[in-house]
Order: sequence, then C-alpha cells, then structure tokens
Amino acid sequence: MNKKKIRVGILFGGKSAEHEVSLQSARNVTDAIDKEKYEVVPIGIAKGGRWLLPNPTQFLSENNKFGIIVSEGSAEGVALIPQSGGKLATFSGDRAINSIDVIFPVLHGTFGEDGTVQGLLKLADIPFVGAGVLGSAVGMDKDVQKRLLRDAGIPVANFLVFREKHNPTDYQKIVAELGSPFFVKPANLGSSIGISKVYSEREFRNAVEDAFQYDTKILAEQFIKGREIECAVLGNDDPQASVPGEIIPHRDFYSYEAKYIDEDGAGLEVPAKISEDTAKKIQNMAIAVFKILSCEGMGRVDFFLKEDGDVVVNEINTIPGFTSISMYPRLWQASGMPYSELIDRLIQLAIERFEREQKLKTSYTNLKR
Repeated sequence: MNKKKIRVGILFGGKSAEHEVSLQSARNVTDAIDKEKYEVVPIGIAKGGRWLLPNPTQFLSENNKFGIIVSEGSAEGVALIPQSGGKLATFSGDRAINSIDVIFPVLHGTFGEDGTVQGLLKLADIPFVGAGVLGSAVGMDKDVQKRLLRDAGIPVANFLVFREKHNPTDYQKIVAELGSPFFVKPANLGSSIGISKVYSEREFRNAVEDAFQYDTKILAEQFIKGREIECAVLGNDDPQASVPGEIIPHRDFYSYEAKYIDEDGAGLEVPAKISEDTAKKIQNMAIAVFKILSCEGMGRVDFFLKEDGDVVVNEINTIPGFTSISMYPRLWQASGMPYSELIDRLIQLAIERFEREQKLKTSYTNLKR
C-alpha cells in the first residue's frame, strides 16, 4: 500500500518589494522537493495581497519573465480558515480545498518574513517552516534585532535610527558618529532593496528619500570594512551551523542587482577560504544569534570578517533565498546536505515543533479541588 503523501503548501509572492525574488525561490523549492513523499500545493499571494491557487506552469516557470503574480482573473482566490488545521476555502465559499498538512513560506520581506503570516498560520492551526512570530518579527526589524544582539554581547555595527516624522537632516553629525562612508537602509526589508552606501551629503539626501519609500523607520549604519561571510543555521532547540561561505562583491556592495540580476555582480566562495578557528568562531556566533533572536527552523546569519580577525554580525535572514544561486542551500550542500534533503529536514522540523506545541495547555484547570 502506498503511503499517503504529505500535502505541502508552498506560499510565495506577497505584498513586498521582494515579490519577484520569492517566485524564484518558490520555483527552486517546488523543483527540488521529493515528489514521492510530498504533494505540492502552490499558493500565490499577489502584490495586492490576494491569495490565489495559481497554475504553477504559469507563475513558477521560466516563462514568467517578470516574476509577478497577477491578481485579477489569473487564478482562483482562496482563504485560509482559522482553527481549521490547514483547510483552504475559495473566496466564493462554493467549495473547500483539501487541508494542507504543512506550509512552506517562501515569502521574503514584509508581510511574509516579519511575523504577520506566521501569526495567521498559528491561528489556522497548521505547521509551518521557519521561525515563529517572535523570531520572524525581530529578525526582520534591523533596529530591534541589533539592540537585542548588542545587549547580549554580540558585536554589531554602530547605527542610528530615524523615523519618518524625524527626518534626519544633520549629515555632518551622522558622519561624526558613524564615519564615512556609511549605509542608509530601511529597518524592515531585505535583498538590499532601499539600501545605499553614502559618500556625500547629496547622496545622503537621496538615500534617505529612497529608504523612506519602503519603511517608516530607517537606519544609518556604520560601514564595516571586511570580508562578507555567511553561515546557515538549521534546527529548533538544538540548531546546527553549516560551513561558512563568502560573498565577493564585484561592485561597491552586495546590491539587489548583484544578488539577482547581474551575473557578474558577485562571486561566491563555498566554503569560505578561512582558517578552521575562524570558521568555528563564525559557526558558534551564528548559532548564538539564532538562539538570542528566538529563531527556529532556518536562518542565514551574515557577518563581516575584519582584517584583524574580529567578527561583526550584520543581520539574520529568517527566510533566506532559495534561488538557484542562493547561499542558504549552497552552504548546506557544501556541508553534505543535498537540496531535497534540506527541504525534507525543514518540513520535519516544522511538524516536530507543531506537535510539541499541541501538547501545551490552552486553558487553565485548577487540579486542586
């Protein structure tokens, strides 16, 4: 008798500037997942926020040159029913879709990686891959993330925070605190979108304007001169770290274009050519960051390795890229875990966490009578 396949909802797209990157990641996960063990149900989120059951050949193929989910008339709209154990229903309510056993969110950026979707999935009572609400939220907010790491004794770059109502105007004061050049970036976004490396006051004005297009809170952050090292983390209570890898930018910094558009924008060295002691130091720090920020499932921790050997944490990504050139799967492949095995492990971790949480009480019972 054939064993029933686990139904995995691949959740992709989203209301984020990283929408297009998400589709690239979803294509790779869908292609690599073990089809003998898992039944894939693609669930696309249009840029307007509508949830759809798209035709995978339309949106998860190379024919979709623009990498965008079109919201109107392109697929059937669906909704996830709260406390239903993963049951989907069409917007019209005419029928229900068979329940999903586990969700694999491949949503990068806001409204996907920041705890919003994770909260919805918890309300729907369904296992999901990756960090929970808290780990996702602090992992996305660079301001809160850096404060927590700094308070825990983890070295991070110096930074200043500005909100929209207090638009930064004193360029010289920032230079006095952070040095020159420095970075300006949105607090809640990834893939280097909205990030600028600032060398002058004119560039500073343009950078602030650009960053505020993506968030109401932005950071001015110290430039750390050093090699860009990344380390993947996998696990729940007992996370493990991969071999470190190195990003070698061929431009001024590792921009969005260098990551996803310009094939010559950066080189990847996996494993990184560093000493065993330095590699171990980075792996231990990656696991520490993962735990401090209450992450689970997966995370990619990015570092700067300075010339004197000091290591500075840049950030963690709780839903790292899964494109064909993304570091997270490549780091695990170099560590001896093939892509399909990595996906399987992430799904099993999600189910293990869910089963553990199901044993927790949700109401108070006084046993002393």
